Amino acid sequence: MKLAIFPLAFLIFLPSILLSQNTINDNPMKWMKGWTNFDPNHETYSSADEDIPTIIDQDSYLTNDMTYFLSGNVYVTNGATLTIQEGTVIRCDTETATSLIISKGSKLIARGLSGQPIVFTSNKSPKARKSGDWGGIIIAGSGTINSPSESGIIEGDFMPQYSLYGGKDDNEMTAIMTYVRIEYAGKKINQSKELNGLSLYAIGKNSILNNIMISHSADDSFEFFGGAVNMNNLISYKAKDDDFDFTLGYRGELYNIVAVRHPYISDASGSYSIEIDGYDKKLGFTNKTLSSVRIKDATLINLSDSGNYQHTAAAISSKNLARLNVTNSRISGYANVVKFDKSYTSYADLERSFSLENSIFNVHDTNVLVPLEAKSEVQKLLKYNMFTTQFRNVSDFFEKPLDSKNPKFTLKQSRDSYTVMQ
Repeated sequence: MKLAIFPLAFLIFLPSILLSQNTINDNPMKWMKGWTNFDPNHETYSSADEDIPTIIDQDSYLTNDMTYFLSGNVYVTNGATLTIQEGTVIRCDTETATSLIISKGSKLIARGLSGQPIVFTSNKSPKARKSGDWGGIIIAGSGTINSPSESGIIEGDFMPQYSLYGGKDDNEMTAIMTYVRIEYAGKKINQSKELNGLSLYAIGKNSILNNIMISHSADDSFEFFGGAVNMNNLISYKAKDDDFDFTLGYRGELYNIVAVRHPYISDASGSYSIEIDGYDKKLGFTNKTLSSVRIKDATLINLSDSGNYQHTAAAISSKNLARLNVTNSRISGYANVVKFDKSYTSYADLERSFSLENSIFNVHDTNVLVPLEAKSEVQKLLKYNMFTTQFRNVSDFFEKPLDSKNPKFTLKQSRDSYTVMQ
């Protein structure tokens, strides 16, 4: 088979199109104000006052009048709940393998406020912090996954008795996280094992996760392993690998998400703003539902320009018959909108598995990459959208995307001169 290519020049003007320009414009991103930090390497945090114990097996509370030191793999076990007060800062050890693991049956309650976010960050001094300084946050739930075993062991070198996840309860509540920043996580364990900023294993619908920013992760920012939790107001900033990664039959909805990539920051295996697998080929697949995700109001940006755009890949990678619906979104600075693997063997597979509508996109290569003989109908996957007739630099498209401290990712009104409807 050869790779099918569908050029940008295929334009359809529809005066009565259902696409609303106002819908695309109406994304002031006010929800990002007050708690985010796009320049955390210059932030000064207080030195740690108290160490967090390695095993937390009874209900515990971290207060914001102290700064905490997280060192080594810290496990919340025995059905205990770890509660973190708004405004609390947790400094994470960079010399040892350090992660916070919420074991199956236990809970994390981390309720920050817009003016008092909870921060997990590197223990290094300002200007010395870097991606992968520490591991990340891992939460194991009892929701469903679509592998034959119906359960699994979390990835990494962790104590096996605290590493089980999965079950049959998609309505469970394992975590409440709101107004939380996770900085410089994703530490590499070995050549094949890396940790994510936030790993969510089989998390149920009654968990509440919103207003979470993950910056400078050395692997994925957010990774979903099965489960059915819905999330909103999420930011991934300059991750080395994927921004949002879905696998093992995750089924849920995300809205108000932002992924900001850089053309020179990528994993050797390929990195995307969204990577979705219908199932994990290593673990096998049952007749349970494939990964199926609905995303609304996404802003996926690669900070590329005419001098470096050739280093970019697709915004979205879809594999193993995964299903993805994206609406009311902005995709800019990538080579392609979406790339499909060989599991999609016909246009019918693609049509029932992917849609992008009421959105705007700006790419420098073909819109859709798919290992099928070229068929013009594949272009229909991107109907009811606006797009640029030629590649535009990120600064041409958004208000202040390159501002190092206070970037602004709202679309410029002037784009009307170079966008068309399809």
